[in-house]
Amino acid sequence: MRILIVEDDPEMRDYLMTELRHEGHEVTSADDGRAGLVAAMSDDYAMLIVDRMLPKLDGLGMVTALRSAGLHMPVIFLTALGRVDERVDGLRAGADDYLVKPFAPVELFARIENLSRRNSWKPVSPLLKIGDLELNRLSKSVTRGGRNILLKNREFRLLEYLMQNAGKVVTRTMMLEAVWDFHFDPQTSLVESHISRIRAKMDTGFSRELIHTIRGAGYRIGDTPGT
Repeated sequence: MRILIVEDDPEMRDYLMTELRHEGHEVTSADDGRAGLVAAMSDDYAMLIVDRMLPKLDGLGMVTALRSAGLHMPVIFLTALGRVDERVDGLRAGADDYLVKPFAPVELFARIENLSRRNSWKPVSPLLKIGDLELNRLSKSVTRGGRNILLKNREFRLLEYLMQNAGKVVTRTMMLEAVWDFHFDPQTSLVESHISRIRAKMDTGFSRELIHTIRGAGYRIGDTPGT
């Protein structure tokens, strides 16, 4: 199993890496929360072991950012903070388990085995591609044919949602819920105006459109038009 350890204490970090490698796991590490976030979003890990108190970005902030980015690999928090409310904060941030220091290695191994049985998470690449269009979730950048396309935050989220559902028809209601968190129809041209702006930025200078209007249904993104 590929495991990422995010721990700023070098002795604890080296100890965990040694023990987990003896168990047959492939292990890498980061020594602060920001580096851990970048590593977790840049590569495929089956599980993360994250210290609660980290420099640059604490464990809560790191895991919250991962979950917001749509990454759902299992996470075990390691911490010296043992109060119930602190454990609850960790679980609410998106952690799957909580282990208070000091702990025996066998307990960590058992928790890893338990989570691996419970979770069928598959790694998600930060890069989405359709033809010559690329969207990078990590850098929040979009390019087409190597040319940078500058999108506003909501435009980026809308394009990301369409690309996550490439080849499928996405309805107006689905986009309102996923991008704006609207669970009602505001009876405005909100979706249509954002699609129009994305098209203007994305298709200018290219011979074909990538976002296709499916009459009476919604929109679909792909290399070939729909009907």
